[in-house]
Amino acid sequence: MSNITASMVKELREISGVGMMECKKALVECKGDMEAAKEHLRKTGQAKALKKSSRATKDGGIGMFISEDKSRGALVKIACETDFVAKNEQFQKLLLDLAQQASTQGNNDFLNQSSIQGEGTVQDIVHKAISELGENIQFLEAASQSTNSGIVGGYVHMTGKIGVIVTLEVDQPYGGSELDDLAKDISMHVAATSAEAISEDQISPEILEKEKEILIAQAKESGKPDNIIEKMITGRLNKFKKEVCILSQPFVKNPDQTIKALLEDSGKQIERKISLTAFAKFQF
Repeated sequence: MSNITASMVKELREISGVGMMECKKALVECKGDMEAAKEHLRKTGQAKALKKSSRATKDGGIGMFISEDKSRGALVKIACETDFVAKNEQFQKLLLDLAQQASTQGNNDFLNQSSIQGEGTVQDIVHKAISELGENIQFLEAASQSTNSGIVGGYVHMTGKIGVIVTLEVDQPYGGSELDDLAKDISMHVAATSAEAISEDQISPEILEKEKEILIAQAKESGKPDNIIEKMITGRLNKFKKEVCILSQPFVKNPDQTIKALLEDSGKQIERKISLTAFAKFQF
């Protein structure tokens, strides 16, 4: 039997779009003959991923995983071609598996991570799903969070098209269900609103600059003097900051209360200080 090298497996994978394990099996089956291995993959229906890679992915889903102890969690966003596949049980399992992967291993160099399912890399799992479901499937992004002194919680809308995870920190350990409920409520709030940051100091300069450009263009159309325009822009920019920061937003379940006030009131009830320290929101 010919010696099968890692470079041969990599070459076949790049050509076919099939997972590394399947490529290695094909090369072993064909005694190291590259052309024969390509034909073998075509005959067995494995080499589908590459053919579908250029097809438009206009649908997809959001997957969420929260560890049993609530100390870590993750969101993933995966695209596919149709809503039919997005609702498919196997696609839903893919979402959960990759969310668990991100929760365990983080989201750095995600596709090249070794799968915790023991099936090659994350990219191999995606390629396998493409082959079995018959559509182009693209991993888009992942976000993972963890905590040592609070909980990670989240919410995925019933449509599967929008999901949020948040991290709540407490100044003293607390094991009650109130934190779980609060994390879900805040996640649902973020899902329903435009959220760019937790607080004003966390808004990215790029977002502020873009909004300022829009406000300047709108203000100039008013024909007012420059000094008045400057005051208008300052006022509107401050309003914008409040509108896109979670802590200053009116809670969707109780518009008379801000999220900051909700955290303070919830903290008093459990005699802890509760802080919202991280969030991630994905949607189609």
